[in-house]
Amino acid sequence: MIAKAEGKFIRVSPPKVRIVMDLIRGKGVTEANSILLHLNKRAKEYLIKILKSAVANAKVKGFAAEKLYISKIVCNPGPMWKRFKAAAFGRAASIVKRTCHIKIELDLKSGE
Repeated sequence: MIAKAEGKFIRVSPPKVRIVMDLIRGKGVTEANSILLHLNKRAKEYLIKILKSAVANAKVKGFAAEKLYISKIVCNPGPMWKRFKAAAFGRAASIVKRTCHIKIELDLKSGE
């Protein structure tokens, strides 16, 4: 692991984030960034932001972005916001607004 970045309490459901994460897992940083830019998913905005942060952390340590790839990317569930809405016959139906924690780790490509 060369550099890492983490986004916490992100207001997107973890399964929705994992769909986008599977597209960029194991890819180079520049390739992953171009994949994310052309997606039509809400989770891409958060992933781009966290990926840029991880690349900036690697640059501080003296590594070039072209030589890095995503070695580990994880999405864990965060706390859930519990809300209620009115239902028929005076009942209340629960609403669960899910959050997630995203963690990205970068490493050098093999042979570099």
